Amino acid sequence: MRKPVNVSVGAEESLLGKVGRVTVSIPDNGPGEVLLAVRGGSEAFAAWSDEPIGRHRRVVVVESLSARSVFVTPVPL
Repeated sequence: MRKPVNVSVGAEESLLGKVGRVTVSIPDNGPGEVLLAVRGGSEAFAAWSDEPIGRHRRVVVVESLSARSVFVTPVPL
């Protein structure tokens, strides 16, 4: 299990716990892309996961890796 890291995207906004949607499938060994609601709009972030996640799946951010990349897990169907 990864230790949660919280990187803020704005003065008071955190990505941890945000729910978004996969826009580029996340493979086993590399990044995909997710769209997250931040700063009053939607922004794309590079995304990694412990498992492959297909396009259009809803995910939740469990770790902020950097200002523009996140670690996610699928939202149960």
